[in-house]
Amino acid sequence: MLKLKEKRLLYLIKVHKDADAFASLYDTYVGRVYRFVYFKVSNQQDAEDITADLFLKAWKYLTSDDTKEVGSFSGLIYDMARNATVDWYRKNAQSHICALDDIMHMSDGSDVAQTTADRFDSAALLKCIKSMKHEYQEVLILKYVEELSLSEIATLLGRSQVSVRVTLHRATKKLKEIAGKDTN
Repeated sequence: MLKLKEKRLLYLIKVHKDADAFASLYDTYVGRVYRFVYFKVSNQQDAEDITADLFLKAWKYLTSDDTKEVGSFSGLIYDMARNATVDWYRKNAQSHICALDDIMHMSDGSDVAQTTADRFDSAALLKCIKSMKHEYQEVLILKYVEELSLSEIATLLGRSQVSVRVTLHRATKKLKEIAGKDTN
């Protein structure tokens, strides 16, 4: 059902340059894409900038006259996000740490000490994930952060479901190994 609605919205955007149809896709995907980018760059401001640029580029791509057939908007936007984060790393070839301002800003008003402790646990886990090879990082983030199904991940990465399942299994095993070393 969602795929059918998405295809209809894509049609409206490509043929009629319908901004409302694009706004509907934006509303559906902006949170997920932001999270995906944030986990890659670990900086709130950069993640917001990249996400905004992604949707602007997607609009321009979809409304250009020489557009190729787009099978799914999610595939397009995640592929663009992957490329944008690679470009960001090339541009900023240095390590970034999660700023205290980011931690405080992301707090929902609950106990700041607990929120901060949770963020540091998350930061430790993110550090473990970022120490893994890119292929493992990607499947872990897509599966457990973006909560995509194996078939969605396979489509997005252009691989078979079996290949994604094997990679996910290996990545999970490796993450447990790395996280176990960090706690010792």
